[in-house]
Amino acid sequence: MIAVMESAVRASVIGIGATVILDLWITVGSRLFGISGPDWAMVGRWVGHMASGRFVHANIDRASPINGELALGWMVHYVTGIVYGLILVTIWGGEWLRQPTILPPMLLLWMFLVAPYFVMMPGMGEGIAASRTPHPNLERLKSVVGHSVFGFGMYLVAISIRNINA
Repeated sequence: MIAVMESAVRASVIGIGATVILDLWITVGSRLFGISGPDWAMVGRWVGHMASGRFVHANIDRASPINGELALGWMVHYVTGIVYGLILVTIWGGEWLRQPTILPPMLLLWMFLVAPYFVMMPGMGEGIAASRTPHPNLERLKSVVGHSVFGFGMYLVAISIRNINA
């Protein structure tokens, strides 16, 4: 039982750490290249409307605001990171925690591109794989790069945890 709890804590730390790395990447990208990152308030608005049974919007920007939507969006962002960490460790197990390799988190995050492309983007009114946005290929690329940075971040955090505990 203790080993399971320890793995869950490590998986959660990996998810949180990778989310921080992704946020740093987004900040650098927006400042250096003028590429906007996600609007976490709109994510919070989208999730907030789910409580009333509304999962799909024509345009999330035009949906009525939700109290605390920015905080909710950030919370969803970090909880998603934790869940991805837990899924990674559940699939690849304690052996991956002891000897992290880059391929498992990268594969996992590339597979999870289905979430933004087929759930989040359509739900927020952007169409499947951002097809209804002004620059769909840019939005798709941003998702691939973001998921790749997150996957690489999971690997870096796992290596760091392993080295601290060595």
